[in-house]
Amino acid sequence: MKIAVAGSDGFVGHNVCAQLEAKGHTIFKIDITNGMDLCDNAIIDQIEPIDCFIHLANLVFVPASYQDPEKFYRINYLTTLNALEICRKHNARLIYASSYIYGSPQYLPVDENHPVCPFNPYAQTKVICEKMCEGYNRDFKVKVSILRPFNIYGVGQKGMLLIPEIMGQIKEGKKEIQLKAASPRRDYVNVVDVAGAFVACTEDTNDYNVYNVCSGTSVSVREVTEIINKHLKEKVSFTFAESDRPNEVNETLGSCKRLESIGWKNTLTFEEGIIEILKSENL
Repeated sequence: MKIAVAGSDGFVGHNVCAQLEAKGHTIFKIDITNGMDLCDNAIIDQIEPIDCFIHLANLVFVPASYQDPEKFYRINYLTTLNALEICRKHNARLIYASSYIYGSPQYLPVDENHPVCPFNPYAQTKVICEKMCEGYNRDFKVKVSILRPFNIYGVGQKGMLLIPEIMGQIKEGKKEIQLKAASPRRDYVNVVDVAGAFVACTEDTNDYNVYNVCSGTSVSVREVTEIINKHLKEKVSFTFAESDRPNEVNETLGSCKRLESIGWKNTLTFEEGIIEILKSENL
């Protein structure tokens, strides 16, 4: 297939492109780093005929969505609108990277039928974009696969997220690392498996569907540190404080049965993923 990947140079996009190329697909890479801005609707006429469009070009860092909400709403909305227009023009499937948008769970594990409850500006942009995808499917018959990844981690991840923050401090030589609350639990899914979900959706036969991308297990912040220390060459100590993050969700735990029904499966446990990161960082 001919597949456009927006956000191709990003953490997930890089992995998606590698897996698609390994399967022999032709990839058309779209990224702000190569001068292609999906916010600019001129891009609609620059894209050659494609079979599928994978949209990974949204802003994603939750704390930044509080600091600059206008930027998050504008970029996430415009990139998604233009991606949908490209798909409408070429009769292509859109595979959209949404997020965990369920808020504090009413039940566990969370499946795709769980009520949506955006709990920060970033999540709100995702709900808006999902609704736009729904509208294009209804009104213009654009085929859409929406993926809702839970907590992504893996080799090469950067930014102010728990695991890369810990790894960065260890690489700096710190022996004592201060973190926020130890108790929140998250469903972590490795970037290799997240990329595999996007690849699986290129063969989705549903006109419209939503899929959780998760591991089906949850790990607390304290357990993350214990697993890291277990495999570190030189141990470090961790201390914990109370979290001051707005609207903290105590636990996320997802069901991935719907995604498994189209041929996807988890290949890495959380501990295996941490071992890979430590090896890549020579820690």
